[in-house]
Amino acid sequence: MLLPEWLEWEWSDIGKDDFKKDFQFFRFAAYGFLKNLNFYEPFLILFFRSLGLSFLKIGFLFSISEIATYILEIPTGIFADAYGRRKAMVASMLSYIAAFSTFYFSSNYILLSIAMVLLALGDTFRSGTHKSMIYEYLKIKRMYDLKVEYYGATRSFSQLGSAFNAILSAAVVILTNDYRKVFLFALIPYSINLVNLATYPKELEGEKRGGKRTVKEFALIFRSWEVLKPIMNSAMFDGFFKTAKEYLQPILKSFALSLPIFLSMNARNRTAIVVGVVYFFVYIMTSRASRNAGKVVKKVKSIEKAANSLFILAATSITLAGIFLKVNFSVISILSLMTIYILQNLRKPVMVAYISSKAPSSALTSTLSVESQLKTFFTAAATPFIGWLADTLGIGSALAVLGGMMFIIYPVLKIK
Repeated sequence: MLLPEWLEWEWSDIGKDDFKKDFQFFRFAAYGFLKNLNFYEPFLILFFRSLGLSFLKIGFLFSISEIATYILEIPTGIFADAYGRRKAMVASMLSYIAAFSTFYFSSNYILLSIAMVLLALGDTFRSGTHKSMIYEYLKIKRMYDLKVEYYGATRSFSQLGSAFNAILSAAVVILTNDYRKVFLFALIPYSINLVNLATYPKELEGEKRGGKRTVKEFALIFRSWEVLKPIMNSAMFDGFFKTAKEYLQPILKSFALSLPIFLSMNARNRTAIVVGVVYFFVYIMTSRASRNAGKVVKKVKSIEKAANSLFILAATSITLAGIFLKVNFSVISILSLMTIYILQNLRKPVMVAYISSKAPSSALTSTLSVESQLKTFFTAAATPFIGWLADTLGIGSALAVLGGMMFIIYPVLKIK
């Protein structure tokens, strides 16, 4: 898809940042890189399908995870602000490790549901927490005015991790002929990350204010529409993205099996090759997108215009993905879904920086937890409905409806 001029960037600009990269920068980058070496993400839907689950049952699994996230999000955010962000990050890694172990040893639907809850617990402990540590570091180093560029640069390494994750996870599936093995291999990078996070400098904790004071400051957020509106905007955008992106896997599977190549391989390995290659290129591009988020804001000279334009472009991409899939133009549908990954990674550093400029710094983790909780609420509601549409009318119709919903809600959430 063609992007506006202000969304384009020069390849020669990649890696040129406005700040000096010290040792802590690379520790921040290592966290994101290792976190995204989860191995399961490109194949989670296919793993569930290999167990004989319908899209509706898969949708309920994701809903269970989202509901657990909704319940746990704010309490874990307050815990991080009040008692220690490093403790929260360590708890996150331990939760992920427990989830991967459960997936590896289980096929029972109840145990799969428990594993999804453990994934949710890992997500809630880390969501907003690591960003808060980065912003605390920028304040200490007097670089807070570079928050979009700095966070975008660290996030680019997480997307680079996702690119390598796509290739390595595909290799695991091909060599073992088993989707389940990806969870076993994920234990390695997450164990390394556990050590990395546990040894972060103490000053990144920020001021520990205790539970009562943190809750009081956190409550002030809900009295300000100026803070709540961008939180809702960011949450809904991420919810639409999270719902839509899961359908790239089954579309890629159908596309892979229709190609007249690798015919000597079985269906699982042919799918793994196509999925691995596509996700590798997607995350290489999202890595560059995150790093260039600051350049987008500078080009349009308005953080609001950048956020609104990216919202409309994503809605258009999701809608087109559904329409072209419906008329059997799978390649264009795949390219449209790949585009929303790029748009989301351009937008995320912009919105996090915008929200952080509106919220009290002492309750930043809690504030970002609200954003994550709202995203969770929407995703939990939308995923089974879109899954039901995919089962009954097809994935193309489901995506077209999802994109239409995004257009309908935009006027309410538009940042002025």
